[in-house]
Amino acid sequence: MKTRAITGFFFVLVMLAAVLLGDYTFSVFFLLLALFSLAEFYKMVGREDVRPNILAGELVGASVFISLILSTLGLTPLSLGLLAIPFLILIYVNELYRRSGNPILNIGITIFGIIYTVVPFIFFYSLGFLDGNYHYFYPLSFLLMLWANDTGAYLVGMKFGRHKLFERHSPKKTWEGFFGGLLLSIVVACILSHYFQSISIFHWSAVAVIIAVFGTMGDLTESMLKRSLNVKDSGSLLPGHGGLLDRFDGLLVAAPLVYVFLRLVS
Repeated sequence: MKTRAITGFFFVLVMLAAVLLGDYTFSVFFLLLALFSLAEFYKMVGREDVRPNILAGELVGASVFISLILSTLGLTPLSLGLLAIPFLILIYVNELYRRSGNPILNIGITIFGIIYTVVPFIFFYSLGFLDGNYHYFYPLSFLLMLWANDTGAYLVGMKFGRHKLFERHSPKKTWEGFFGGLLLSIVVACILSHYFQSISIFHWSAVAVIIAVFGTMGDLTESMLKRSLNVKDSGSLLPGHGGLLDRFDGLLVAAPLVYVFLRLVS
């Protein structure tokens, strides 16, 4: 428990610093976080009969993300992202030269890893640039509501949890915990609406609901993947917490939907 608390404390500090120290720090940090998460995914799913193309997958993810960053910061046109196409084709061509009995599976896992990890981080990154300029409060608020949801779900679930939410994939999650996380997330959203008035309190509350509902779906999805692979944690980078995917599972599903919602209402 002590190790978990210490890791959690420094994890929160690093995340807050990455968001608050400006657009360049924000850009570099979440680029690296996306690529490390992709590498962790490939390591988690890799087996003797499943061999994702790690290098090509990382090159596709990096080229798309970097092109978006450079375009967002006004350094290059977004068309630079077309460089991802040769790397994407490399995923197919590479299978011609590998001694593998499951080339389609290898290709599918490689591409799915990019969609599952890098693409959601791209949407989260884009929250910081909704109007073209960097504003820290959208990604910061997202993280605060996501952490509030996790904290509320844990505390209420531990104290009052009786009815299982989705026992097949996550035996410890309860409906009581889910509503506890949802309520705390909405409370945080209401507080944020007083400081950041670019959208109404109603819209902030809607964002909290999206994060609570689909963040929970993200958690359940990762649990499903880990159970199918017979692993407890996605990695060991964060002592007491597991891997990066264990910490960002909610973000991976909620971030794209929050971005779409805010684009429509902001």
